[in-house]
Amino acid sequence: MLLGLSVYLAVILFIGLSVYQFVKYARMPLHARMELYPVPRERGRHTYGGSYMEEPEWWRKPHQISRSSELIDMLKEMLFIKKLFSSHRSLWWKSYSFHLGLYLLILWAILLIIGALAELSGIPVSPSVSFWTALLYYLTIITGVVGFAIATVGVILLLMRRVFDPVLKKYTTPQEYFNLLLLLAALSTGIAVWIPDLSFAAARQLVAQILTLSVVPDIMLVIHLLLAEVTLIYIPPSKMGHYVGKYFTYHKILWENEPNLAGSPMEDKVKAALANKPATSWGAPHIQNPPAPEA
Repeated sequence: MLLGLSVYLAVILFIGLSVYQFVKYARMPLHARMELYPVPRERGRHTYGGSYMEEPEWWRKPHQISRSSELIDMLKEMLFIKKLFSSHRSLWWKSYSFHLGLYLLILWAILLIIGALAELSGIPVSPSVSFWTALLYYLTIITGVVGFAIATVGVILLLMRRVFDPVLKKYTTPQEYFNLLLLLAALSTGIAVWIPDLSFAAARQLVAQILTLSVVPDIMLVIHLLLAEVTLIYIPPSKMGHYVGKYFTYHKILWENEPNLAGSPMEDKVKAALANKPATSWGAPHIQNPPAPEA
């Protein structure tokens, strides 16, 4: 029962911490405005990097926004990490291997929950029962096997890149090594637990036990679940929680091109931001504070 409760707690904390991070970012002062074109929501102009300010007397005209272009650009980044592909192709293969594997494992977990609920309802997940149970059966196998494989390979390649690349190594902090090692530990123990049964029937049974708070503990399973739970809780407040910050990075920094007109809401935001005084001084180790002038 305790092991099942710990899974529920980890999921609740993951969601709660993600929401907390989102609210924290939303309440931050106005960021330095970059207005980096092309802005994909600029209807009819995003293809060549144009702006609504091209129009004569643009301030008198409504700002035409294309939500579909904005959504397409967001999905390219979310699903394919488009900017990394364009700017750093050799790193993209490693990073995308991990991210794609992670997406597949999320889908795998959802399919396991659906399968567990089906079996708790008396419907066996088997290729011989019906088309839908066969589809669920084979999709679970494909997403699980491929997800664990490419996510693990991706983490190993990213870790090796940070260890052996002389340039990247200079900028890699201990926390970033810890992040990759934690992910690798969770993935490798998962492979050790599930590799004896690649149909994932045991995994569905475990999910059913978690849903009913009746998990039968096993030492390797306990280690894997605890590592997975720690990873889940650790992700939102760490650097790996960038999935929350990406919305603000694009919508509130890169794509923020609302005009600062007199009496506009943007003017109020700018005034509020200018009223914020820095609470800390510059403290980079390579910057030496100038000596105080002699009296």
